[in-house]
Amino acid sequence: MMEWLREFNFWTILIRLFTAALLGGVIGLERGRQRRAAGLRTHILVCVGAALTAMVGFFARDMLGISNSDPLRVSAQVISGIGFLGVGTIMVKGRFQIVGLTTAAGLWVTAAIGLSIGAGFYEGGIVAFLISVFTVMVLNKIERHINEHHSSFGLYVEINSDSHIRDCIDYLKSTYRAHDVQVTIPRSGVEGNVGIEVSLVTSKKEKVSLNDVIEQLHEHEYVVFAIESL
Repeated sequence: MMEWLREFNFWTILIRLFTAALLGGVIGLERGRQRRAAGLRTHILVCVGAALTAMVGFFARDMLGISNSDPLRVSAQVISGIGFLGVGTIMVKGRFQIVGLTTAAGLWVTAAIGLSIGAGFYEGGIVAFLISVFTVMVLNKIERHINEHHSSFGLYVEINSDSHIRDCIDYLKSTYRAHDVQVTIPRSGVEGNVGIEVSLVTSKKEKVSLNDVIEQLHEHEYVVFAIESL
């Protein structure tokens, strides 16, 4: 059966395209339910298009008799070309918040699945499909459950001297698990001041809000002011 499915004829072409549409549609269905830019239709079109692209090379070799042609040359362009579509789903909502990366990665994987189905590599395409579905449907719920117990936000702190940079960073790391620390020029423009931008993670059990963090920072003599960083 698998040997017949790997043959290149009208019926196997039909099976490959419909299989690509089914697998791409299932992945896109979850993205659509999450109200993402690329949903059911986009993923179906990407997967079917990639499958068809893979078959173009085989058609040129087997049907047109172009023996000196690499059947995977056209397919290789899909991997780089899909990046332009993926970029359109990525949006920067704030300095510490980027959305759309999972959708962009999903489109890239969907294209790879389409290429594998189009080339007759059913086993690889189906295994990749199962892993992708598990990632976007099951791991998504686990990740959301973990995030429900923690809150994260960006913070900008301006201090009055570069001699206190280490003190401020150590305090933020030890108290609020600060990461993505960047030392920047002061937003106030005051000469001698230093800006520090960080991303903080706080446990919801601790019931520590952004205002609490800012108030505690103002208790340090070297802190000029602290605000949320967007």
